[in-house]
Amino acid sequence: MKKSVFLCLVSFLLSLAVLDAPRLYSGQVPVLDKGAKQRIGATAGSGGLQTARAEKSASQGRAAASPAAGDPSLRKISSRSAIVIDAETGETLFAKDADTPRQPASTIKVLTGMIALKSLDELEWVPVSRRASDMPRSKVYLDPNKSYRANDLINAVLLASANDASVALAERIAGSEQDFAEMMTLRASLWGAKNTVCRTATGLTAKGQQSTARDLALIFRHVMQDEQFASRMHRVKTRTSYGKELHNHNKALWRVEGAEGGKTGYTSAARQTYVGQFTREGVGTIVVALMGSESMWSDVENLVDYGFAKQKRVKSAAMGLRGNKVALAE
Repeated sequence: MKKSVFLCLVSFLLSLAVLDAPRLYSGQVPVLDKGAKQRIGATAGSGGLQTARAEKSASQGRAAASPAAGDPSLRKISSRSAIVIDAETGETLFAKDADTPRQPASTIKVLTGMIALKSLDELEWVPVSRRASDMPRSKVYLDPNKSYRANDLINAVLLASANDASVALAERIAGSEQDFAEMMTLRASLWGAKNTVCRTATGLTAKGQQSTARDLALIFRHVMQDEQFASRMHRVKTRTSYGKELHNHNKALWRVEGAEGGKTGYTSAARQTYVGQFTREGVGTIVVALMGSESMWSDVENLVDYGFAKQKRVKSAAMGLRGNKVALAE
């Protein structure tokens, strides 16, 4: 009984703290404005974005879009499930088995990081249990005899995909990883990700744990509205308060034009998984999610290019339709 009351209370507080509930299901979700993105770029630059730039120069849409078999780039996609959505409208631009439940691997840490960001003060000390420190890689090798700043652990989760940091945060917030996983499932459900069930804070393979490409895209679409979260995801690297340098696993930041943030994942059961957001000037913003990939970065590049081309066609068609209506009215 106490556990049920606790989880209900946590769910209510998260619904207030993370995002405004009234707009979660409004269909049209505003992406961060240009000013916010410029601030994020400036913050990320201090953490290594300039290095990334140097490397560069060297439903809503519930009815799934067809896989566009005529497009040669899409025939090369190895992912068992994939989706591209318009980040503002939620419209599906491409889908392949997007509602098939699969193991999400570390992409589920998006929920871990966001809940921690809204539950803890950045300077709060977080103890590390022996169980947390014994988590398998990826990890940042936390010492069970020490406590760490929440800010450092959140960055370790979102950039370095640290399993030990994920469990330490989960235990600090909910008392146990199991109870924290229930909070993650509740949060995902509130964002419309109804096919997501979390059993761990890490995404490590667990019986009954699942998500879908569509759910991952919905979740990421919402978390990237939060400027503080988006700023962290855009960093190529950062340094902890105790001097450890953390490197972002999201190679799209320096490989793919318009990358704003993303989360990678891999387990032998899940294979390669990914979710990320991309913006191109004059076109718009899209979210890409894929699961069960054998050639993740190639899949990401092909899906992003296709998504923007499709988005451009959709917007051009809509503008033409509006123009015809105006002409008829006159």
